[in-house]
Amino acid sequence: MKSITKSFFTVGLVFLELLVVADINFSFCNGSSHVGCVQSERKALLSFKQGLSYDPSNRLASWGGDGDCCRWAGVVCDNFTGHVIQLRLRNPHLEYFTDYEEEPYASSATIVAVYEAYERSMLGGKINPSLLDLKHLIYLDLSGNHFDGHDIPEFLGSIENLRYLNLSNAGFSGMIPQQLGNLSSLQNLDLNFEFQSSNDITVLHVENLFWLSGLSLLEHLDLSGVNLSKASDHWLPMTNTLSSLKVLQLSKCKLDQYHSLPLPMVNFSSSLTTLDLSDNRFSNHLILSWICDLSHLVFLNLGRNRFRGSIPVGLQNLTSLKHLDLTMNYFNSSIPKWLYGFSHLEYLSLRQNYLQGRISSGIGNLTSLERLDLSFNDQLVGSIPRSFGRLCNLRSISLSGIELSQEMCEILDIFSRCISNNLESLYIGGSQISGQFTDQLGKFKNLHTFYASENSISGPMPSSLGELSSLKFLIISSNKLNGTLSEIHFANITRLLVFDASENPLALTVSLDWIPRFQLAYLNLRSCNLGYRFPLWLQTQKFLEYIDISNSGISDNIPNPFWNILSRTYQLNLSCNNMYGPIPELTNASTLFVLDLSSNNFSGPLPLLHSNVSTVNFSNNTFSGSISQFLCYKTRESKKTEVLKLRFNSLAEELPDCWMNWPSLIILDLGNNKFTGSLPTSIGTLMMLESLRLRKNHFFGTIPVALNNCTELRVLDVSGNELVGIIPSWMGERFSSRMIILNLRSNKFHGFLPLELCRLASLQILDLADNNLFGVLPRCIKKHKCHGDNNISCEQRCMV
Repeated sequence: MKSITKSFFTVGLVFLELLVVADINFSFCNGSSHVGCVQSERKALLSFKQGLSYDPSNRLASWGGDGDCCRWAGVVCDNFTGHVIQLRLRNPHLEYFTDYEEEPYASSATIVAVYEAYERSMLGGKINPSLLDLKHLIYLDLSGNHFDGHDIPEFLGSIENLRYLNLSNAGFSGMIPQQLGNLSSLQNLDLNFEFQSSNDITVLHVENLFWLSGLSLLEHLDLSGVNLSKASDHWLPMTNTLSSLKVLQLSKCKLDQYHSLPLPMVNFSSSLTTLDLSDNRFSNHLILSWICDLSHLVFLNLGRNRFRGSIPVGLQNLTSLKHLDLTMNYFNSSIPKWLYGFSHLEYLSLRQNYLQGRISSGIGNLTSLERLDLSFNDQLVGSIPRSFGRLCNLRSISLSGIELSQEMCEILDIFSRCISNNLESLYIGGSQISGQFTDQLGKFKNLHTFYASENSISGPMPSSLGELSSLKFLIISSNKLNGTLSEIHFANITRLLVFDASENPLALTVSLDWIPRFQLAYLNLRSCNLGYRFPLWLQTQKFLEYIDISNSGISDNIPNPFWNILSRTYQLNLSCNNMYGPIPELTNASTLFVLDLSSNNFSGPLPLLHSNVSTVNFSNNTFSGSISQFLCYKTRESKKTEVLKLRFNSLAEELPDCWMNWPSLIILDLGNNKFTGSLPTSIGTLMMLESLRLRKNHFFGTIPVALNNCTELRVLDVSGNELVGIIPSWMGERFSSRMIILNLRSNKFHGFLPLELCRLASLQILDLADNNLFGVLPRCIKKHKCHGDNNISCEQRCMV
């Protein structure tokens, strides 16, 4: 879904390009006028191609041979002279990539696929100075490519006829060359740096912006994402010299306060229609007073700054506004009445401020509104006014996180008048909504996103839900919904991607052979009632990335076909059910990142996993036998697992000595099993380990010296074993700054307490009870809290 913002810019850009093309005397339609390319320019293009060492999709495959260079991909010539006038080498997937970056519920597989297509379509390498031989070049677009962090070439400032230059998101870095100020014919300059394919690229920056004074014909300037902090004191007067400027985009430029007084007289007050200063550091209203004189503005984005106080009354002068974004500032007034007079306004976002008071009935005057976002202003109170129903053009409504305190049926009644005809997105999560859904829900035929979580909505879901044929995202979690969801509730829903009804006493009752007409990417039915049978319809969902059906009342074994649908799944949570049976080998589930099967009745050996799994929780089951195969599978392959929880099972035998294969472990819990033998020395290779819990097993021998390599340890619990020897003095030395919990209770340690334990400066819990220790507890340790099941004091526990 494209935003109004992107659509507006696209229209503006196309219009600008048409103006550029209109100035050129050539035609794509008149084949009889075509004279073929100039040979010297053909040679220049081939030299340019030679510098582009990266072209994985062969976008420039047509560049070569004896063919006419005017017919090469991305090359546009004047049909009468044959001179190259345009190079259009924009990455064809750039627009799709940036769209999906902003899609809140886009599946990760979709984003990865879009990014991979974007990356495959990149050109890379170096820009050859042969471009200077294209004397008639007026249009150069290299956006969305990857030029390996090279500087923008200074010689681009010598292409004297250039009118359009777009190097946005093309992998350039370093300082923007001031030579670009020599392009006196330039009308469009886009160096946008917001979307980069690599974190290794240094941000583009400027030493100053004085070079802008040479671009007197400039109409479109986009430096978003460029570090302009060194130009904070003069960016305004310099851009103000551009009397023809129509579009000025300086988002995420690290611009700070503008303190200079008096403010410059506005030269482009009659031309500037688009201004984006979002994601900067502005806080005072000095810059706002300058903006309020830009009476022809159509688009204004001041979101994500630090403006405070009341929304400036001077903004009421901007009566031509169609897009106003004040997102994430510190405005703390009520919504001003004059704002309701902006009859042309199509986009309004006051999201995440500190606005107070009520939503006035005057909002009904904004009849051109297509997108409205008032969300996360937690001091906005009161119900949605009836006049809201007059906003028939609304496509997106965001009212999450404000205190509506309204019945769901009343909201549906207001919206169903004419809003339901066009509404695509409705966000009302966490807005203190109560009451029940009604059949009016079925009127919203174009609704693709419905977010109503964290309210107090009760009662059953109406069967009219099944009429929402456009629905893609349904999030109704953490309410009080009850009753039954059946097949009829999904009758005409064919596009559903995200379904989250978790934390509701809802029952999902469908036939065993039900095959949904949709393919989900995200499913969360945690703490719903799915019945005792495993939901077989899950086996029909081939693209699931997230599955959570924990605590859903299932008492069944898992059919083998289910494990075959995990090719894209990154999180699987089946915990807190009564599922049983063995788990098959999951070594092919390469995308699986989090696997939680805890608190069930699974049995047999631990399943082999792919090395990519980061979090594994098999606790509270009846897995049994040795874990040697599980731990030592593919010994030459390092596991990426950070959390491994196996407590409360029936695992037995000795721990194998192959922990060096698990270097990423941070949390390891093997407690409450039947392990025996001595602790393997390879545990000392777990350099990132922060928590080690081995309680209530049958380990014997001493604590291995190698454990002193685990200097990040914060929790060490070996209680309830048969460990012997003295408490190592190196514990106080090696764990001095990190250790919070040290539990050695119920072992066979003997001897005096080492004074080195006094160095455990962060220690909060120390339990040494039920050992063979003797002597007096050192004073430095008495201050620590103790953990135990009886009332014996710390000091008594450490005595003979």
